[in-house]
Amino acid sequence: MILAMENAGKLIEDEELREQIKGAGIGTSATRAEIMKKLEKINYISINSKTQIITPTEKGELIYDVVQKSMPDMLNPKLTASWEKGLDMVAKKEIQAEEFMQKLENYVKSKIDKLVIR
Repeated sequence: MILAMENAGKLIEDEELREQIKGAGIGTSATRAEIMKKLEKINYISINSKTQIITPTEKGELIYDVVQKSMPDMLNPKLTASWEKGLDMVAKKEIQAEEFMQKLENYVKSKIDKLVIR
C-alpha cells in the first residue's frame, strides 16, 4: 500500500498533474506510515505483524464501497495531484489561499449536493 502511495503519479495521464506528485506520490514517507497506523486504529485495515500483509476489514470495505459509488473521483490520485498543484500555486503566491479554499469548498459542496439530490 505504501508503494502504491509512493507511485500514485504513474497512474495519472495528465502530464502536468503527474509531475505534481511524481517525486513524492501521496503524502511523505513519514505521513504514509502515520496514515497506515490511523487506518489500522480506526479499523479500516488489519496488518499482520509477522507478514506485514494488509487486509481491509469489513468496515474498510464498506467505506470504500460508499466512496466508490458516491464520489469515485476521491479514489483517483489525479484529484490529489490537482489539490497539490493548488497548494503549490498558493505557496508560490500565484493564487490566494482564500481562492484555493473556496475552490475546494465548492468542489465538496457540489459532491454533497449530488448525493442529496439522488
